[in-house]
Amino acid sequence: MTEKPRAADPGTTGSAPGGSATAGKGAGEEPRVVIRDKRKIGKTTEQAVTDTSAADAAADAPAEGLVEEAEVVVDEIEGEADAPVSGPPVVDAPAQPSEEAAPANAPLGAELESLRAELDERTRDVQRVSAEYANYRKRVDRDRSLVQEQATGTVLTALLPILDDLDRAREHGDLVGPFGSVADQLTAALGKFGLTAFGEQGDPFDPTRHEAVAHQTSADVTEPTCVQVMRRGYQLGERLLRPALVAVADPE
Repeated sequence: MTEKPRAADPGTTGSAPGGSATAGKGAGEEPRVVIRDKRKIGKTTEQAVTDTSAADAAADAPAEGLVEEAEVVVDEIEGEADAPVSGPPVVDAPAQPSEEAAPANAPLGAELESLRAELDERTRDVQRVSAEYANYRKRVDRDRSLVQEQATGTVLTALLPILDDLDRAREHGDLVGPFGSVADQLTAALGKFGLTAFGEQGDPFDPTRHEAVAHQTSADVTEPTCVQVMRRGYQLGERLLRPALVAVADPE
């Protein structure tokens, strides 16, 4: 490609054909392009043709100057773009919240506070329901154990007369042989359910566990004491099934 001719300095060469900027302008100002149309409208056809030819010839000259001056402007812009930037780098300041953003965030803050309050209320409801359910389970377990103990106590209470007969037979020496083995196995099986017997001669008298059917005084005791057991008592765990029938002796 052929290199295009560059425009001459307006300050030294003067005005370009077809009009240009004045020579008194400073070097820092951009050159201006001025195009003047010198064509005249004649009265006759011949004058019009002559003026048109002259205008075409004149228009060609300023066009070349126009291209050259335009190239000058482009070169100057490119030179300014290629020049290194001196000084510290420019850092954009952080955007300051506008006054219009505050009213817009106000409904969001109110809605957030409402949601937090609702969440706290739901959390308290869940905690209350959990505590109620835990208490319900404990109450059900306690009632189930109580019902089971009552049912077991009812069955064992019905078997106590049989145990009384076995005790009387043991006192008379009748629990021998296979019958004695069956009596021992029955007593051991009932003991697995928590049945325990109490009421032995010489035990201190306890009105909560003993039922006194006879009363006497004796110099051999220092406190109310069971001197004779007519019928043993039984308890299931900590529950009293039947008190013991005893004769009590008080000190003289």
